[in-house]
Amino acid sequence: MAIFSNIKHFPALQDISEAMQKASLIVFMAWSDVRARYKRSVLGPFWLTLGTAVGTVGLGFIWSELFKIDRNTFIPTLTSGLIIWQFITGCITESPTTFSRQAAVIRNLVLPLSIHPIQLVMKHLINLAHNLPVFFVVAIVFHVKFTYYSLLVVPCLLLVVANLLWITLMLGLLGARLRDLEYLVAAVMPILMFLSPVMYRPNYLPFSQKLMWLNPFSHLIEIVRAPLLGMPPSLFVVYINLAMCVLGWSMTLIFFNKKKTRVALWV
Repeated sequence: MAIFSNIKHFPALQDISEAMQKASLIVFMAWSDVRARYKRSVLGPFWLTLGTAVGTVGLGFIWSELFKIDRNTFIPTLTSGLIIWQFITGCITESPTTFSRQAAVIRNLVLPLSIHPIQLVMKHLINLAHNLPVFFVVAIVFHVKFTYYSLLVVPCLLLVVANLLWITLMLGLLGARLRDLEYLVAAVMPILMFLSPVMYRPNYLPFSQKLMWLNPFSHLIEIVRAPLLGMPPSLFVVYINLAMCVLGWSMTLIFFNKKKTRVALWV
């Protein structure tokens, strides 16, 4: 009880605690967003699955032939990397407009502010669930071995989600105040795709592997991709993700605590 009473003295923690109590509402809002995007379409959200499948097959066969890489190794690596990257970039690209898009709700309804970043991440988790079957089909076709390490994909994905939640909340707060951030993020993310191990693994680059690990997206991708491919994630990658989570949430909570009451004015 003492812990819950202390939360009241920290508006940011209280806001997040109240948002987590509305989990069913968050899931409903996220699923409604996904359905609204594909309203009146025949396949609905499964267009995501089809688009990912077409992109994977096209890029996989062309690039494996172009770079003379074994398809059985390259295509599962590419597929898992693209699916994880779509999840990450979807969350980050929409983050700066998280609060401005919900301006009417923020001004007229009494809801925790953090419900909106959580809803955004939940929406892209639903999109991820639609894309995962593509990887499982590729894994079967190209004989990816599922091992006990494959079970680690769940806790590893949860750690990535924890990181994306603070990133989304921080960028949402900054984007509500600085509207140019939306365009900056949209311009930078396509470049970061080629600087991140989306289509390859860092160990494919013997000369620049150390530089690749300076990119935080490398750690977010590899911690999930390794168990998907039946391998354990590197402890180094796990520690970096944990460190990013602790430091990121610490900074975000401090900033959210100070600026929470200003968001309604900014949007």
